[in-house]
Amino acid sequence: MSDETTRAQPPAVFEPGPTVSELYPEVAAGGFTRLDGTVEFYTRVNALIDADSRVLDFGAGRGWWEHHASPLMHYRLRRFRGRVKEVVGVDVDEAIRENPGLDSAYVIPMDPLELPLPDEHFDLVLADYVLEHVAQEDAETVVDEIGRVLKPGGWFAARTPNKWGIIGIGARAVPNRLHTRVLARLQPGRPAGDVFPTRYAMNTRRALRRQFPEPDWHVYVYGWTSEPRYMGSSKLAWRIAGFIDRLTPQPLAATLMIFVQKAADPT
Repeated sequence: MSDETTRAQPPAVFEPGPTVSELYPEVAAGGFTRLDGTVEFYTRVNALIDADSRVLDFGAGRGWWEHHASPLMHYRLRRFRGRVKEVVGVDVDEAIRENPGLDSAYVIPMDPLELPLPDEHFDLVLADYVLEHVAQEDAETVVDEIGRVLKPGGWFAARTPNKWGIIGIGARAVPNRLHTRVLARLQPGRPAGDVFPTRYAMNTRRALRRQFPEPDWHVYVYGWTSEPRYMGSSKLAWRIAGFIDRLTPQPLAATLMIFVQKAADPT
């Protein structure tokens, strides 16, 4: 997360372009590729919740996907409001007040982090591309607050770049002050207000197992490499990136899918 307050228009609705359609023709069946990380992540998140669940979106932001009526699986899987008992969002960014997918929203301080929420209230805490913005000095407090608001047996689900994957290495090679300029080239539809400083204190398997120790937590982490959207629209660049991805060992996959269960009877 970031302590910057920004406002920007939500990005354009995702639609498969010609590069995706040519290289991943299965996108015609449902609008997503076989490598789609959003579908992979949210399918598993949805398997952990039901109509009686209370969900906390940690770092919810403006909820840009909620601003569109697209029928694509990306958007359907991400929408929890109305399908669960309660969806609460927290963020340091005032833009969360624009998020229509929340039953309630809170702008929170980061120094120190305090969640204005009751103990053991939520069945699932979600953090989608948030952990990379948590600084080392804040990581312990983040874990403590997540543990405080989660019910015993509840889940923390997070998706974040792998510090040792191609995206993490690339992001750390570029100074934070230049991220907006670089991403404007690689992801021209992404608003500058949705680009935040990266820290990478919670972005390795080792760090996560240290920060969520047994027996209070049960950690399940695996790597995932989606189609290389960061390569722009060049089909040649996509093919080269895809070939490199196939040769990359699983521990170095671009993204970490993180599912941590709070022990049912914590010590």
